[in-house]
Parts: sequence; structure tokens; C-alpha cells
Amino acid sequence: MYFKNKDDILVQFFTYKTKQVFGELREEVKKADNSFDKLKNLIRCHLEEFQNDRYMAVLYQAETHQNNRLVEKQIREMSKLYLDIVSEIVEFGQDEGVIRKDLYVGLVKRFILGGVDEVINTWLHSDGEYDLVSMADPLADLFIKGIINSEK
Repeated sequence: MYFKNKDDILVQFFTYKTKQVFGELREEVKKADNSFDKLKNLIRCHLEEFQNDRYMAVLYQAETHQNNRLVEKQIREMSKLYLDIVSEIVEFGQDEGVIRKDLYVGLVKRFILGGVDEVINTWLHSDGEYDLVSMADPLADLFIKGIINSEK
């Protein structure tokens, strides 16, 4: 495999990981029958991917949190793919009648992505001193209780 320069290596890495990780995320989401389990599966799989590859987690978090990103296009693509999956889950839940219909889906997507992102950052800053995946259910539960349709 040939790379033009160091920047190209980073671009190719993100392109490769995007295909790999998002294939796995979609498969995990498909395994669930309802929106809450789909969301839990998405979050658990996301956290597992980062816990299993700490170096990827560090690289991804570093690139996403700087202003001058070498892989801007890939980061935007990854974010869009993730937000699309979350949108599908939220809309599915709204169709099920278990997620409030008065919510702005764009805000819910960013709330979920931001929460997952912050849990990963905290884990990285703790030098991985605890099981990141153990945060999946409490985090999903926090989201679910905030978006649940209490009339159901």
C-alpha cells in the first residue's frame, strides 16, 4: 500500500475505520426489535470499539476536538453516518409511540453524540482506569428517560 505523505496515512486510516466500525454499528442496531434496545446496542458497540482500540480512540478524539483538522471530510462523514443512525432510531421510537414526537430530532442526535463523546473523553483522561463499556447502559438509560413519552 502506498501513501503520499503522513496526512494521507491519516485519511486512509479514517476511511478504513469508518467502513469497518459503521458496518458493525449497523449490525448491532439491527439485532434489536425496539428503539430503546437499538439505542443501547448502538452506544454499547460504540464504546466497545473505542475501548478495544484505545489508540484509535485517542486519535479520533484528538482529531475531532481540534480546529485545524487534517481529516475534516472523514470526520464529517463519520459524524453524519452516526447521526443518521441515531435519527433512524429516534424516528422509529416516535413511530412506536415510545419517544416523544415534540422533540427536535436534530437536537436529540447531538445530545446523544455529545454524551457518548464526553464519556469517551472522560475515560481517555482517566487512562482507561475503568471499563468504558460499563457506561453504555447507564448512558442509554439517561437518554431514554429524557426522551420517553410518559403518556405511553
